[in-house]
Amino acid sequence: MRRIDAGERPMPEINLAKVCFVIEKSRELLSGDIGVDPDASNPADEGERAVLTGANASIRRELVEFIKDLDVDEAAALVALAWIGRGDFDAEDWRSAVEAASERHEGPTWKYLLGMPLLPDQLEDALSAFGRSCEDFESGQDGG
Repeated sequence: MRRIDAGERPMPEINLAKVCFVIEKSRELLSGDIGVDPDASNPADEGERAVLTGANASIRRELVEFIKDLDVDEAAALVALAWIGRGDFDAEDWRSAVEAASERHEGPTWKYLLGMPLLPDQLEDALSAFGRSCEDFESGQDGG
């Protein structure tokens, strides 16, 4: 088990595995159309809409369902982490960030988070601010 030294900030009240799953899946989703060759379609003809392929739609659906299944505290924590990673709050302001995220009324959490083009990077930056990373989780040293 990983020990947290006195100088390290404690991990917020959300399981590191859940945050890492959102990072991984959102990175896959943002990486573009997986396994699809470019076609001759014209984005202007399609109203500049991004068309999700089967693989991308599947990843999006999995990520949306995962976020929808989070309890309200976990959802608020995930939004707060994104805000910390974006620089809206500091890690020391964790409680304020969670409170603000809990009071957020900007539509469903999944839609709000997936609207953040830098979500995986912001979540990783926030984990780093707490002295954690998905590498810690992957190596089995998540501390709990």
